[in-house]
Amino acid sequence: MEPNEAQELQEQAEHAEHERTLRPVAFTMSVLAVLVAVTTVLGHRTHTEAVLDQNKATDQWNEYQAHKIRSNDTLLAADLLSVVTVTDKSAAQKTAKAYSDHQAKWADETKDDKEKAEALEVKVEHAEARADRFDLAEALLEIGLVITSVTLLTRTRIYWYLGIVFSIAGIASALSVLLLK
Repeated sequence: MEPNEAQELQEQAEHAEHERTLRPVAFTMSVLAVLVAVTTVLGHRTHTEAVLDQNKATDQWNEYQAHKIRSNDTLLAADLLSVVTVTDKSAAQKTAKAYSDHQAKWADETKDDKEKAEALEVKVEHAEARADRFDLAEALLEIGLVITSVTLLTRTRIYWYLGIVFSIAGIASALSVLLLK
């Protein structure tokens, strides 16, 4: 065996040793990539949920406003009936009674509409808070993935450990969604 061949075999053995020590880093990167993908999907779905709930809340506030406008119009008509001279007093009283009944009905409906709209707004705030946690988790996991990948370039394990720290923080942020009420 020539000296060149021996040196070449030694270099190949060292290279194989480096490859074996970097396998855990590559595996960590693969796991982090999957976690980033899952967190991204969960974040997008939560943002979509918040938008849909906001649309429902807006529709509910529009219904509330429509009832308030009808109530106000009826009140104005009743006020007008009370100050004008009418020839048929019984018809005016009958109309005034009908307006009074409508006022009571709309008062209940506007109260219900307002409660429903406010409940939907609470759902929106909850969904946005969850989405924010998923966004933070996604960012931390991506940072962890990038820092971990620096290990492959530098062959310095400190980057792997630092990447794991960021990734654990990202996982904690994603899991903290379960604690939100």
